[in-house]
Amino acid sequence: MSQKNPVKPLNPEVARKIAAGEVIDRPNAIVRELIDNAIDSDAKNITVEIYGGGIEKIRVVDDGSGMTKEDLQASAHPHATSKIQTEVDLMNLTTMGFRGEALASIAAVSRLSITSGGYKMRASITEDHIIEPVAEIKGTIVQSEGLFENFPARRQFLKRAATEALMCKNTFIEKAMARPDISFRLLIDGELKLDLPVTQSLKDRFIDANGYRQERDLFYELSNKAEGQNPDWSFTVIIGEPAVSRTNKKEIFIYANKRRITEYSLVQAIEYGGQGYFPNGTYPVAALFAEVAPNLVDFNIHPAKKEARFYDISALHHGVSSTIKNFFLKYTRSNFEEDKPADEVRNEDYQRHISYKINESSYSGFSDYRAKYFGGGSGAGSNGNAFGGKGASKGNANTAEKNEHIFKGSDSPLSVSSLADMALSTPPAQEEIKFVGKCLGTFLLAEKNNCLYIVDQHAAHERILFDKIMSNQGGFQPLLIPYKIQTESKTQDNQLEKLKERLSEIGFKTEKIKDGQWEISSVPERWTGTEYDLRSLLFVKQVEPEEIIRSIAAMTACKAAIKDGYYLDDSTAEELIKKAFTLEDPHCPHGRPIYTVFSREKLFELVKRT
Repeated sequence: MSQKNPVKPLNPEVARKIAAGEVIDRPNAIVRELIDNAIDSDAKNITVEIYGGGIEKIRVVDDGSGMTKEDLQASAHPHATSKIQTEVDLMNLTTMGFRGEALASIAAVSRLSITSGGYKMRASITEDHIIEPVAEIKGTIVQSEGLFENFPARRQFLKRAATEALMCKNTFIEKAMARPDISFRLLIDGELKLDLPVTQSLKDRFIDANGYRQERDLFYELSNKAEGQNPDWSFTVIIGEPAVSRTNKKEIFIYANKRRITEYSLVQAIEYGGQGYFPNGTYPVAALFAEVAPNLVDFNIHPAKKEARFYDISALHHGVSSTIKNFFLKYTRSNFEEDKPADEVRNEDYQRHISYKINESSYSGFSDYRAKYFGGGSGAGSNGNAFGGKGASKGNANTAEKNEHIFKGSDSPLSVSSLADMALSTPPAQEEIKFVGKCLGTFLLAEKNNCLYIVDQHAAHERILFDKIMSNQGGFQPLLIPYKIQTESKTQDNQLEKLKERLSEIGFKTEKIKDGQWEISSVPERWTGTEYDLRSLLFVKQVEPEEIIRSIAAMTACKAAIKDGYYLDDSTAEELIKKAFTLEDPHCPHGRPIYTVFSREKLFELVKRT
């Protein structure tokens, strides 16, 4: 120990400010903590008022159960809480707050006052729980003023008031989104910004809270749960159809037991579920609301409760991805049962709703297909394969080159000349298809049902090859030296146990040698990855076994399909168009539409002909 800098206890005021800084780093953290407390009080109406970006004042009013004089006297002391008593309670949390840090931390960095019942309490760095009688009120009013005025080193790092107010608004939205049973109001500098009444569904609250202007029929509410009378997990996911899209993942929200958390694997599950339905590296707008048995999730790992640790997330991951995938499979088939031009579809009634079940997953709010998706619009998308490929045409071909060490093609070449051998089934009876010609080195033109179809030759050929590969799975190659997988935890052991049969079905013959040790003696015939690649897919990226096969098929088909600028003779082009019209799903494996269509009436309209 240096005599110059001896070890000694911190001044209590300094220690208190350091501890408070872990919980309250800016105004929106106060909004987060006070809304949590209001929700825990069983409030049915919560109003949040922000002044000066929350730096000047934050006021939260609720009509919950309120606090007694004794509660007020004890409330703003460090680690004072009514929500847990012992460490065992940490593994069975049913409330939003539990650590008893919020009010003490707010009092350490601002002037805090709480009014409830017939009393008002004031606490700050200079006042210690001053209690005074006031007119009795229902519920509680909590107010924070002068944030960091006694902590200038922290205050100088705050942003402009307008920016801090926006952060507070976003926190308000994320808290309100999971509770459609509670009315929320937000006022900023005296102006009402959001008024969210009680709604009947999570979908309505999701749309209202985020202010989406698209039709409500473009969003769907899907539900599923684990098997058994007392399931370990259940969830509802709200997801927009491909016409609702974003170019990033910022609007994929994950909630666990009504808390917004950061959980990469569940964001990934939503992506995998929509894989192949959202084009060109765009992402769905979605919110997952998962309910997990309290003893199977730990929220006590982050001061702001932004993260959680799950005992075993693989089953929930699979449930989410498979539920979304089943939905979009049904969605796509339904929307293309009738071959209608885009402008004719526009005029249909979009208010029809159907409810149905697939694999015990319930869906509601199913709407008709919209022309904006048919035409490519602003669809939302996934990566297109488990290794991060972006999808169509040249971009996907480039990605294919980068991942060539993992995938290899079919034993026989998949070329344009082999199209005649790639028919999926005997074409059904249909209206005559008239081949018109080729244009711009990429598109094929056809006339059918008094409409003009513009077909993307790469996307059409890619889908034909993909469907052929997927319908002929089952081949595998034995390994001279089997993969030896050493699991790192009981969770990984359980995960492999659950996936064992599904992995074997797709070619990864998997056997448990002993606890913590597994052997894989064969792999799918097109797989050329390594043991490390497989471990990464299963344990890091949480890829479903079926998605591994789909990724191989999509990559193989994309590499083999004709590209932009390839010349096709008329007979081959006509054959490709005919096969394109027999496809069950007229999208390439990465979600792009194979063709777009214009009716005679629409073309007349475009050239101003009446």
